[in-house]
Amino acid sequence: MAFKDLREFIVRLEKEGELRHIGAEVDVDLEITEITDRVSKAQGPALLFEKPCSRQDKLNYSVPLLINMLGSQKRLELALEVGSVEDVARRIEDLLEMRPPAGLFDKVKLLPKLAELGSFFPRTVKTGPVKEIIEREKVSLASLPIMKCWPQDGGRFITFPLVVTRSPKNGRRNVGCYRMQVYDERTTGMHWQIHKGGAEHFRWLERQGKGRRLDVAVAIGADPVTMLSGILPLPSDLDEFLFAGFLRQEPVELVKCETVDLEVPANAEIVLEGYVELDDIRAEGPFGDHTGYYSLEDKFPAFHITCITRRKEPIYVSTVVGPPPMEDYWMGYAVERIFLPLMRKQMPEVVDMHLPAEGIFHNLMIVSIRKSYPGQARKVMNAVWGLPGAMFTKCIVVVDEDVDVHNLREVAWKAFNHIDPERDIQFTLGPVDQLEHASRLPNFGSKMGVDATRKLPSEGFARPWPDEIKMDSETRKRIDAVWPSLALSK
Repeated sequence: MAFKDLREFIVRLEKEGELRHIGAEVDVDLEITEITDRVSKAQGPALLFEKPCSRQDKLNYSVPLLINMLGSQKRLELALEVGSVEDVARRIEDLLEMRPPAGLFDKVKLLPKLAELGSFFPRTVKTGPVKEIIEREKVSLASLPIMKCWPQDGGRFITFPLVVTRSPKNGRRNVGCYRMQVYDERTTGMHWQIHKGGAEHFRWLERQGKGRRLDVAVAIGADPVTMLSGILPLPSDLDEFLFAGFLRQEPVELVKCETVDLEVPANAEIVLEGYVELDDIRAEGPFGDHTGYYSLEDKFPAFHITCITRRKEPIYVSTVVGPPPMEDYWMGYAVERIFLPLMRKQMPEVVDMHLPAEGIFHNLMIVSIRKSYPGQARKVMNAVWGLPGAMFTKCIVVVDEDVDVHNLREVAWKAFNHIDPERDIQFTLGPVDQLEHASRLPNFGSKMGVDATRKLPSEGFARPWPDEIKMDSETRKRIDAVWPSLALSK
């Protein structure tokens, strides 16, 4: 059974020794970040701050704050209820292998899989725990322990929201995770970057001429897989709540909002309802970002809150990004493993890929391939840059299939031994992540591909490729036999 809500997941974390309760008063301004950063980099547990406070505002919050919820491989796999994230990848591979049935027998065999897929669609229910309290008149964010994470941040930010919008063009729903700077008790920023689904919906307002406002709903604290689905780079025509149902093996239950025409998870902790409009664009930022640097102040829509629904005693969920590795690294790891089958489907020669923490997701991708023809590494680079979820990758290093892409020492050793820089490095121009601060222009810059594979004669390599140094197996066996008696190992 999938986790029904955040609370069931918290119980599981406690049972597994993966959660620590912090009973002391800790300030939401900077102090929670400092504690979480230390715990995260030490691969420590999830943290439940029971008494968050604000010394600046002289407030003691009654709402506890959960953070670092998915900040390890174990917690990620507990959330997905799998022994390994690779199990999810295998399920996706099985799904991608489905072909149109050729005859009656094939159709009968396919029925269970089709029935399984149909059971994942989100299900609308009349009500849910998130409707226990409905606030329409005195709407205020003041009771929530919203954090200021880093000293130069422009204010306090909601950092782990599920932002729900619907396209004015075709009515499709999008669920994204966009930070929200608090301006006042009922207004925040909406930092959806130019390439994100929410931003595309906002742009369609003016194109379609269907008014100046876009309905928005923001869920804070849902079951862990639904929260994770909000950060996945899914195709624009794939509903995030549907994909969450596929990952959970159970549909996500949704309830209709009170003041906007949208649906949100029925078992969420808190939901903010409201709108953005074309006529209210404000300065947002700076913000200490996942790059390890501050993203600069920029212009984004303001989100106006019209209603708050919540549980009677809600739990506020937050995350911190900054110098890696942090909790977001493990979310990126999930993206890497879950979407590898999709990459293999489009590029069958791909064996594995890795997004190192130091590459902060979009700065470095290492790909291993089965190479069989000249220029194949460059073909893979260009194909990766053509994928919606990977188009921002600044540097791609392509290695041979015998290289462990997760072993950075091996990658560096093999890559630097295999490249002739002038011959094997290529550059291209294209869209870059909006948070990229080194590009020549906002949202546009250069990317680099490195062909670190062994070169073929058909690629103009006229000399023999040298053999890698390896000890012969007989010598290894003889030394293995006497090794314990040498007492050289610690």
